[in-house]
Amino acid sequence: MQVFKRKAYNKLLEWKLRSNGRSAILIEGARRVGKSTLVTEFAKQEYKSCIIIDFNNVTDELLTWFDGLVDLDYFFLRLQTYFKVSLHTRQSVIVFDEVQKCPKARQAIKYLVADGRYDYIETGSLISIHQNTKDITIPSEEESIEMFPMDFEEFLWALGHNDVVPLLKQFLEKRLPLSAAHLEYQRLLRTYMLVGGMPQAVLAYLQTNNFQEVDSIKRQIVKLYKNDFIKLDPSKQLSKMFLSIPAMLSKNQSRYTPFSVLGRTSAEELMNLLITLEDSKVINIAYHADDPNVGFALNADMNRYKLFIGDTGLFVTLCFWDKDYTENVIYQKLLSDKLQANLGYIYENLVAQMLRASGNKLFYFTFPKDEKHNYEIDFLLSRGNKILPIEVKSGNYRTFDSLTAFASKFSSRIAKSYILHTKDLRKEEQILCVPMYFASII
Repeated sequence: MQVFKRKAYNKLLEWKLRSNGRSAILIEGARRVGKSTLVTEFAKQEYKSCIIIDFNNVTDELLTWFDGLVDLDYFFLRLQTYFKVSLHTRQSVIVFDEVQKCPKARQAIKYLVADGRYDYIETGSLISIHQNTKDITIPSEEESIEMFPMDFEEFLWALGHNDVVPLLKQFLEKRLPLSAAHLEYQRLLRTYMLVGGMPQAVLAYLQTNNFQEVDSIKRQIVKLYKNDFIKLDPSKQLSKMFLSIPAMLSKNQSRYTPFSVLGRTSAEELMNLLITLEDSKVINIAYHADDPNVGFALNADMNRYKLFIGDTGLFVTLCFWDKDYTENVIYQKLLSDKLQANLGYIYENLVAQMLRASGNKLFYFTFPKDEKHNYEIDFLLSRGNKILPIEVKSGNYRTFDSLTAFASKFSSRIAKSYILHTKDLRKEEQILCVPMYFASII
């Protein structure tokens, strides 16, 4: 499989140089986001030798080697013999791929790191790494990073557009409209919106230039997630919550309403389902901030939230899940923005993914407009001791009622106010209107 350039590679490199064997690193992410490919490439490029233990494909005998790990010399000798690889002190790495399948291997990290001879990288995903830690001690010597689907910039790299984001940063800094370039960047963003960031889907797009082929790959991934959810929850409640997200967002409600999907469910059961969904890394959660000020987490309402699909391409496929496949004609209409449907919720999910992948936790805010209606700020970001309120607009609009009312109410807290829209960059009074492809760099 083609190896795409990923930002997580530099995070691994930074860890290797800084840690120098004093810690292991765990890469957490949903299945199929490219964790195994990344660590394999990193191990081969940055070390003299590597051993990659894929716990999805090992013998029962090998699993027993982690029982009561005492004689490390013997353990390393067995590994080298089994994998036919020579290990070199401080020049080799051992990878525990899908480590959640062997909790004792994860627990052994404490002793392996203390030994100091080699580096250790772990990956973990959907059949929750947290589900399989009940009877083990989580090593304090373990760092972790999250890996997401390919973000917009990584997608552009895959297409050969290496300089787009640096250029966008200059336009944003100087507050300049992009003019003719805007239409091209908007086309690239819509392509990303449809294909998404799952490496298999991106590869299918590059190889076939056929959205129907891409859609087939995405459906395989969704079915994989559904099967994983059923293993965790045979009642299928997890699957119901996951599949309901596009429909819930399309209703333009101010929160996800689980009981309309699940029926009567206890608060404890619902919380456990939500935690499992969040642990799976296949969704993004935006919590309502009851007080829109820095330190959103201090004022987050854990019972009031919106759910987004973690990958925009999977989201689009789920929008048409009632079909066995999504025809090219639908994708072409989506690409040209000519589908007769409100696409606001697709763009909102896209922005949520872009903000989350660039390191932001997601929060939103509502406040009364009148007795029956509320204003809503789609996203709130924290920058220093100030906040950035953001609204997402997909169609024609002439007013900024929510942002204007918010600015009037909380002016002292605001650094900048943003409209993310489908049009070119411009400034309206105190509001900066920028194309959605700026979402990851504001």
